[in-house]
Amino acid sequence: MKRQFPGLAETARDSCLEIPDGVFLVQVDSAQFRWHAHKPFYVLRLSVLEPGTLAGQPIVGRLYCTQKAMWKLGWFLRDFLYDQELLAHEQVDEKALRGLRGVVKISHAVINGISLINLDGFAPASPWEELSAGPASSASRANNAEAS
Repeated sequence: MKRQFPGLAETARDSCLEIPDGVFLVQVDSAQFRWHAHKPFYVLRLSVLEPGTLAGQPIVGRLYCTQKAMWKLGWFLRDFLYDQELLAHEQVDEKALRGLRGVVKISHAVINGISLINLDGFAPASPWEELSAGPASSASRANNAEAS
């Protein structure tokens, strides 16, 4: 039996917009731990806040929890201002991750024909304006500072 859902084609088209490589201000929508014998990881679902042209678009990536990758998980938690008390007790609470904001740098990789998003770097949300400004904007701010 076939069923018709008005608006389904538009939803599918919108969700296929690929986020380009770059730096984005994001908010954590969800985090889920996935156990794997050799590489346990968190699946992070992030929503783009800035730039505005991509606002609301999802970014889904992995943060591995192996001994070699623990530094990256710590970097993410520190820069997204995760609860310091939980961090001091070496605990990650998936519910406490929801709503955290920060900056993420992403790139794409194709492995075995599957396109994956790499979470390459993190920064606190507070310096977003500095990170998002291009070299021309920085130069104009410097010129304005000299003039005043």
